[in-house]
Amino acid sequence: MILVGHLVNTQGVRGEVRVLSRTDFEDVRFKKGSELYLVQPNQPTPRLLTIASARKHKQFILLTFEGHHSINDVERYKGGDLMVYEEELMELPDNTYYIYQLVGCEVVTDQGQVLGVLKEVMQPGANDVYVVKPPKGKDILLPVIPDCVLDVDVRNKKIIVHIMPGLLD
Repeated sequence: MILVGHLVNTQGVRGEVRVLSRTDFEDVRFKKGSELYLVQPNQPTPRLLTIASARKHKQFILLTFEGHHSINDVERYKGGDLMVYEEELMELPDNTYYIYQLVGCEVVTDQGQVLGVLKEVMQPGANDVYVVKPPKGKDILLPVIPDCVLDVDVRNKKIIVHIMPGLLD
């Protein structure tokens, strides 16, 4: 299952919840009638929820679910993750990847030096940043720009990068 949102709190008393979006496809994932699975710690089975309404509010998506009409119905969902199955993911354009496909890839320079394993993709603004965990030492931060990231092969879990002068200093 793939994370599309994190349920952070309730909103008001009519069963609305605040969700931090973790998808680029909010208009599809959070539209009325969409089905999401709620995964919670200490709950062995995901709960299927159908969206009754959705609206944007500040940095949150506010959702209500069918059959959940009061704060008492949704209070227990706080801290849960909203997920979809991998086969329900949107198809991406060529040379575009989901973050879960990238995490765990071996990162190697165009000179053949193994830098480590991609552990996280940060999204600070202008471009993404790959966080690489080397075998020893502190994390390496690589900008996701064409001059630096030369090839991504998610099938073989390998990313080829070019280290520009001053990047590792």
